[in-house]
Amino acid sequence: MVTYVATLGVPRHVVEFLARLLAAHRWRIGTPKGSRALGPFRQAVLVLCWFREPGCVHCLARDAGVSQATGYRYLHEGIDVLAEKAPELHEVLSRCQREGMTHVILDGTLIESDRLAGMRDNGNDWWFSQKHKVFGGNIQFLSAPDGTPLWVSDVEPGSTSDSTAARIHALPALSALYKAAADGLTTLADKGYIGAGIGILIAVRRPKGKSEHALHVDTRMFNTLLRHVRALGERSAAELKQRWRALQHVALSPSRIGDIARAVLVLNGIWK
Repeated sequence: MVTYVATLGVPRHVVEFLARLLAAHRWRIGTPKGSRALGPFRQAVLVLCWFREPGCVHCLARDAGVSQATGYRYLHEGIDVLAEKAPELHEVLSRCQREGMTHVILDGTLIESDRLAGMRDNGNDWWFSQKHKVFGGNIQFLSAPDGTPLWVSDVEPGSTSDSTAARIHALPALSALYKAAADGLTTLADKGYIGAGIGILIAVRRPKGKSEHALHVDTRMFNTLLRHVRALGERSAAELKQRWRALQHVALSPSRIGDIARAVLVLNGIWK
């Protein structure tokens, strides 16, 4: 076996932030001092290694000098303490209004994962996306006008469409998004959210079988401007997935995707 020196590509203040959360969590649950194989800082390093370069948890545990079971327990503990710090939708929209934002951008993305058995009545797997032809979970997110990620939802199975997932987590009756729209904070979305309701601006779909020129010139200009403004927000998912590669493919249970995404949102917010 060969040992080598490696560098974790994460600012030190991010590691220290997570270490403080883990230390506070140990204090809350009454963990005796010195009873853990790893201290909060080394546990934070293990967790962040997985977020940055997701790989074999057994390998991360081996490098840290703990068992595979302990490695998984430390990883899930780190995900949980981070996810608890993620803001709620109402809190995010209130902050956007205080800061004078003109709009937010709603979009969805599929987080690929290993298969989890869960069959629907028609024989299809809940976690299989027919659109993307992969197993995974649907995550909804909001971003600021400049593309900064603001909020992520819990996970829905990959077979769930964006509009259905949004109605579950972001657009229920009397939801925060509708109230924010009434107060002047508009939500921009793509055509996958047609029928979402008043205050959710969506590009106008051209008539079936017709070209884009079948639409009025003013409508075409509206669609162009909307796509241009939304483009900044659509990069949010790409930013999160590229910086925190755990979101590119989740090897844990797909039901954990929502917590992982919220943990990534918190880490991304303190990175800068």
